[in-house]
Amino acid sequence: MIDGSDVFSFDTGHGHLVYRDVGSGQPLVLLHGGFLDHGMWDDQVPVLAPGYRVIAPDARGHGGSSNASKPFRHTDDLAALLRHLDVGPAILVGLSMGGAIAVDTALEHPNLVRALVVSGVGTSEPEFQDPWFDEIHAEQARALAAGDAEGWVEAFIRLGAGPHRTLDDVNQDVVRRLREMTRRTVAKHTPTEPEYMVPVTDTWARAAKITVPVLAINGGIDSDDHIGMAERLVRTVANGRATTVEDTGHHPNMERPDAFNEILGNFLRTVSGQEG
Repeated sequence: MIDGSDVFSFDTGHGHLVYRDVGSGQPLVLLHGGFLDHGMWDDQVPVLAPGYRVIAPDARGHGGSSNASKPFRHTDDLAALLRHLDVGPAILVGLSMGGAIAVDTALEHPNLVRALVVSGVGTSEPEFQDPWFDEIHAEQARALAAGDAEGWVEAFIRLGAGPHRTLDDVNQDVVRRLREMTRRTVAKHTPTEPEYMVPVTDTWARAAKITVPVLAINGGIDSDDHIGMAERLVRTVANGRATTVEDTGHHPNMERPDAFNEILGNFLRTVSGQEG
């Protein structure tokens, strides 16, 4: 047990994964976005824990979890954690990278998945067309080349605001939390370390075989690419639908947690009702 009464560490055999585990009942897994950590769900955990066993891991290389030391897949890490905890099938809720991990897990470890909720993502094979992303990526590349970690962080968190706002337009407490989480994860890495992550492939074609319920909760002013990929996913799967948290960007659960929690809670009750 580390850093609190409900935060634990799982030894994978090649490093450890930190995860929050609180509540009891049907397992509900919260999967954070890229370069963030399980703290992005701080507005959800207290609301969900009275009715569910909430498990919120830090992905490998993020937050308190170990960096990769050999090839790995995030979905396999998640499957190993759930099997270690002897839970499943679970409802997986993921934002951005976390949503991609959730979809990958439905494809690679379907027996562990009861339902999916994604936000601002389709599968782990994204397709970006908006020139705004090129601007962000160019800014990150310049910062990386200059050894400017703080510049890279600032460029990255601009993704949270979306193309229609600046960071000044976003609740500054949300910006602070995003900045702190991203800094912690960036500080774990060096520009020259190997890329160990192994992709899951052919995800869009395979997604048509996902039969569990899938809900996309998108930020209303997120990028068209993020929203479009999530909407494509729910059209592709057998049982999917999308909804919107208005006036939010890429992190609707952080910008308007009450609205996000209400939508998520209604979906969870529907899924639980299907279990009879």
